[in-house]
Amino acid sequence: MKKRTKLVALLMAMVLVMGSMTACGGDDSKSDNNNTSSDDNKKTETQDVTLTVWAPQEDQKDYSDVDSKFGGKKLLEYMCDQFNEEHPEWNITFKYAVCGEADAKTQVTKDVAAAADVYMYPGDQVQSLADAGALLPIADQQLTDVKANNEENALSAVTIDNKVYGVPFTPNTWFLYYDKSKYNENDVKSLDTMLAKDLGKCQYNFAMDLDNSWYIGGFFASSGTKIFERVDDKTCKSEINDEKGLGAAKAILSLVQNKKVLCDDDSQAAISNANKGNCAAFCSGTWSATAAKEAYGKNYAATKLPTVTINGEEVQLDSVGSYKYIGVNPNTENAQAAQALAIYLASEDCQLARFKARGVSPTWTALADQVKDDVATVAQSEQLQYMYITPQDKTFNNNFWPTIDSLGKGMLNKETTDKNLQKQLDQVAKSMVTDLTQK
Repeated sequence: MKKRTKLVALLMAMVLVMGSMTACGGDDSKSDNNNTSSDDNKKTETQDVTLTVWAPQEDQKDYSDVDSKFGGKKLLEYMCDQFNEEHPEWNITFKYAVCGEADAKTQVTKDVAAAADVYMYPGDQVQSLADAGALLPIADQQLTDVKANNEENALSAVTIDNKVYGVPFTPNTWFLYYDKSKYNENDVKSLDTMLAKDLGKCQYNFAMDLDNSWYIGGFFASSGTKIFERVDDKTCKSEINDEKGLGAAKAILSLVQNKKVLCDDDSQAAISNANKGNCAAFCSGTWSATAAKEAYGKNYAATKLPTVTINGEEVQLDSVGSYKYIGVNPNTENAQAAQALAIYLASEDCQLARFKARGVSPTWTALADQVKDDVATVAQSEQLQYMYITPQDKTFNNNFWPTIDSLGKGMLNKETTDKNLQKQLDQVAKSMVTDLTQK
């Protein structure tokens, strides 16, 4: 019995040794012939991918005169080609079309399945686009660098039910451009001071788009009134017609009635007059920087918005705004590549390229030192702490914009006056919650 046990043990040991030799010998040969080849295939295997990208016209121009590294390519084409080079796992054919950020909701929701794989949009459209099934949440594991290099507000504004629906690439708000031969740095701190100045032959001391909710909405945000509040899925309310809201409406109306104030159309009238020396200051965003520089020349300056007087109190004027984002269509056939491209187009390198080419202010915090000498970018950065980020609520977005637009238009055409202002504001409060769309 003892001998048999030793024999069995010896046989087992021989089997183990032979198995070990096979693993080190035969399998090595097999690995050399097959596994190594498989690894090589993994390294060299390239997937053919087609991605359609929609971006504004300004991204689809050649800026090689600004920076030679673009090599004669259009800005968007240059950035996408750089992405392709950095990702040998994909051989990407890009298709491009023009779609401005503000037009994204209209164009994408016409036919979500046929829309671009990757596109750009403003923050106030995220809820509508998500509800339309037009935005794919960005995979959390891909957002590590994005979260580490962007302000929390930039991400919270595009987060719905803990899902991030886009990658921020620039703030989207407005501030004050001015002629520093007409105003000094102290003057532009207060709108009352600006309007009180005698500017001689200069016809307009100040310009603002006074029938545009994106601009005049800032007065209500500054007043402290509750513009909109979601109570529950079926209930929302607005207190915009209270004393604070009425004070904001009176401040807007006083500008409409002031001959020193030009009612602007998103800075177009202001820039035209500024070129003639007839407008000393106007409200707009970074998109107007080049035109403002040309109009004011060596006297070009910009800063955060001034204070305004509401109900007898001087308060900082808020701007309405959010950020612009790059999103991914859930209908894309190449979700991994599309998400990676969206993140790349909002990366540090692309934000810097966009800034150098177009003056688009970055959100990437590490770029602060590289843009610190840009007048418009610095002014916008100062204003961001006073930015009213609109709620991600479908009822709000359906009602706020047209309702406040209508209030401004009524003031301009003199249908809304001091005598009926409260009545008009009562109607605004009702209209703000008319479309009781669920959140």
